[in-house]
Amino acid sequence: MVDLKIRTYKHGAADPSATVTIPGGIIKVASGLIPRVAREAMLDEGIDLDEIAKAVENPDAHGTLAEIDDHEKDERVVISLE
Repeated sequence: MVDLKIRTYKHGAADPSATVTIPGGIIKVASGLIPRVAREAMLDEGIDLDEIAKAVENPDAHGTLAEIDDHEKDERVVISLE
């Protein structure tokens, strides 16, 4: 099982300003706790939590799932499986 990593970068920075690691084993449970409004906002950005929950069960699943550039906040968020 793989972990979900969410990294936030200030625009142009090579190192993340924040990193969140969610162990693969709790993704399915945690995804059920996310409020509907947040889940819909993630879907609007192309992030489907149900698909992520399926992907973390595959030990060969690795790589970037989404990169989001927030130009107003001047930051980039990278969501990946590792």
